Amino acid sequence: MRVLLSAYGSRGDIEPMAALAVSLRALGAEALVCAPPDAEFARLLADAAVPMVPAGQAVRPVVTGAEAPPAGDFADRTAAIIAQHFDRITTAAAGCDAIVATGMFPVAAAARTAADALGLRYHHVSLQPTLLPSLHHPPPERLGRPLPPGTTDNRALWSHDAASMHALFGEPVNHHRDSIGLPPLVNVRDQIFTDRPWLATDPVVSPWHPADFDVVQTGTWLLPDTRPLPTELEAFLEAGPPPVYIGFGSIPLHPKASAARVAIGAARRQGRRVILASGWAGLDLIDDRDDCIAVDEVNHQALFKRVAAVVHHGGAGTTATAAIAGAPQVVVPQIVDQPYWARRVAELGIGTAHMGPNLSTRSLTAAIETALAPAIRERAIETAATLRTDGATVAAKLLLDASR
Repeated sequence: MRVLLSAYGSRGDIEPMAALAVSLRALGAEALVCAPPDAEFARLLADAAVPMVPAGQAVRPVVTGAEAPPAGDFADRTAAIIAQHFDRITTAAAGCDAIVATGMFPVAAAARTAADALGLRYHHVSLQPTLLPSLHHPPPERLGRPLPPGTTDNRALWSHDAASMHALFGEPVNHHRDSIGLPPLVNVRDQIFTDRPWLATDPVVSPWHPADFDVVQTGTWLLPDTRPLPTELEAFLEAGPPPVYIGFGSIPLHPKASAARVAIGAARRQGRRVILASGWAGLDLIDDRDDCIAVDEVNHQALFKRVAAVVHHGGAGTTATAAIAGAPQVVVPQIVDQPYWARRVAELGIGTAHMGPNLSTRSLTAAIETALAPAIRERAIETAATLRTDGATVAAKLLLDASR
């Protein structure tokens, strides 16, 4: 069996697909990943020995402002994205039996269209639950399509969301489908998500309610990381008590100098040493004191087991990795699903949610103090023992079973 995995977004979108590819390979199947051409994604996939098909514009330069986003209005940009990714995916999927897609919606639409054109099985996976229709949470706001005021019934709100998504994406998706002889989609959101999407989250950290719409929850797709920690970081860890890790992943905090000053200052007020991850914000040390060290991308699975707490932006992957490591968390949510993960961390008692996206030394100090409480540490360790790490294998077996 051969499977094309399509993802477009940050590392949090690409790494789970690498995990699925590795699990498929372990079961005797082949997989390749269609992903943005960022150098860090190429390294990630190369380290996992997973073939990569680069597609679209590099993501990090656009997110950080180093490069301009594609020109044109929303409809023109969407149409161009669909056409470009359809061509790449269709070519890469030659000889494949199935396509699995996640990430940016127009790219998932291109993957669905490629699967239909080639007659392949298609699966959509969500790496977080907030974009999937549910009776237990409302949909997000869509561009220029606000939720109807006064409406609180989630079923009605998700019906509105389906209409909004079709208004935004239906015309460019169906125009492309018509150009290659495919019938139009009448509900572009639901037909790209499918009537039984996969949800790659842990049922303890992210429960899906049985009364909700039909979803296959596989568990978190975790890519095993066996890399040793850098020598300098290892020496720092050995030189004193467990430090606080602070990093915001793909979120480009501004101004970065102020963000670093606040983050380091808050940890120091608790008498803690600091590991500062540069991330896409490019955070760096504020002085030459020996209680702090700056790192780039490192093995979080190994590192988080050795820190006092993890302060982060609330990405699905970072939240899951910290939870599996049993590390107390401080979640500082910024966008999309991050407020959901912040809320879940607080509800589980494995950390705390920083109220509001704007950091101050006082507010972050209070959040770190809460997370460092012994009861939070005990709860984080207890919860870690209940979490599954075989979600990618579960999904790989689903793919293989469906091909038989």
